[in-house]
Amino acid sequence: MASPFSGALQLTDLDDFIAPSQDCIKPMKVDRRPGSGVAKIHIEDDGSYFQVSQDGGMKKLEKAKISLDDCLACSGCVTSAETVLITQQSHEELRKVLGANKTAAPDQQKLVVISVSPQSRASLAVRFQLNPTDTARKLTAFFKKIGAHYVFDTAFSRNFSLLESQREFVRRFRGQANPEQALPVLTSACPGWICYAEKTHGSTLLPHISTARSPQQVMGSLVKDFFAQQQPRTTASLWKPPDPTSSARSTRHATASVLWPPAGEVSKLLEEEGVSLAELEPAPLDSLCSSASAQEPTSHRGGGSGGYLEHVFRHAAQELFGIHVTEVTYRPLRNKDLQEVILEREGQVLLHFAAAYGFRNIQNLVQKLKRGRCPYHYVEVMACPAGCLNGGGQLKAPDTPGKELLQQVERLYGLVRTEAPEDAAGVQELYECWLQGAGSERAGRLLHTSYHAVEKAGSGLSIRW
Repeated sequence: MASPFSGALQLTDLDDFIAPSQDCIKPMKVDRRPGSGVAKIHIEDDGSYFQVSQDGGMKKLEKAKISLDDCLACSGCVTSAETVLITQQSHEELRKVLGANKTAAPDQQKLVVISVSPQSRASLAVRFQLNPTDTARKLTAFFKKIGAHYVFDTAFSRNFSLLESQREFVRRFRGQANPEQALPVLTSACPGWICYAEKTHGSTLLPHISTARSPQQVMGSLVKDFFAQQQPRTTASLWKPPDPTSSARSTRHATASVLWPPAGEVSKLLEEEGVSLAELEPAPLDSLCSSASAQEPTSHRGGGSGGYLEHVFRHAAQELFGIHVTEVTYRPLRNKDLQEVILEREGQVLLHFAAAYGFRNIQNLVQKLKRGRCPYHYVEVMACPAGCLNGGGQLKAPDTPGKELLQQVERLYGLVRTEAPEDAAGVQELYECWLQGAGSERAGRLLHTSYHAVEKAGSGLSIRW
């Protein structure tokens, strides 16, 4: 279908960028010179593209090359051989490091750390018909079998991201934050959303985005700062895959990390290794600190995208108004990916929150902000329709309808035991011994970030959204 954003591009298999179990977008340059008429695209069985003119002539098109600076970091294209590859992010990079470790002297080997998201774990659990706990243990066993040293769950790092998001919102609501940080507060956990904001609406959106780092970035800080200090090796010998979420930044965070490989890449790696996840013997789960040891994975209430709206809403209601919220009630708006939550007292609206998933709803949100008509105090924004459980890196199932597959992933994701971030084992200990207390300069430096509007060089891939 034709892109609604640029006449220079045609995009196939595209519905709001990412729909359940779809491949990534496939951009192609199309000759749209004056008088040339409407160009059509013909796709051969081998995946090659031809531009078809009005007189029936055909011209083969080259696939567009996308760098990390063009990418919205949905990770969907990394899992498909037919789509544009981002070569800096794949299981091949992991293979190179593990292979180099096998031949390197002991003091020259890199300490390989893998971080797994609850969403990827749920996707793999569906594929291999396992429960989430067995999936987590078997993934740990698999990665260690091929040479990784530690496998961590980013649900632990998400505790810090949620707590910092809660505190930041209260500061902004009370007017105690930097004057350049405005309401409504918009979440910062989705890399695709952040790339979009930095590249397209910098002056409009960046003052509103929460500075709390995403769970991926917090895990990077934990591993390369706290965890590195506990190891005999130096920080330089740690290896985590590079983070495409910072590719749009003029300054890249040394501690930034992301959950790579995603579920699709893990499945491919399992296939290439000739390993069935279901047949592996489970291994004990790794923990970043002794007091955080766990026998099963954990998660957070509030939906498959991390529960930012729900946790911030509950905390703000209690902290700002002394109201204990036992149940958060969502009210659907114009579509299932746009919902709102309201806290009222004696007919007065105290807090007005919303969740906006998918670029269709994001664009409407941006227009409201530009016109000064956004009624919300806080918005949980995610680039993918249906949120992170429908992310581009999740596994596809050709024989299962996309919506049905998503429902299965949501069901298994919901089976994991949830806990409040302030009650999670090890979190308060790390705030004291690693971060020198909540609200400290060190906590601000390691758990928060900044954003920069990106001026993109003109190219055939410049998409005006």
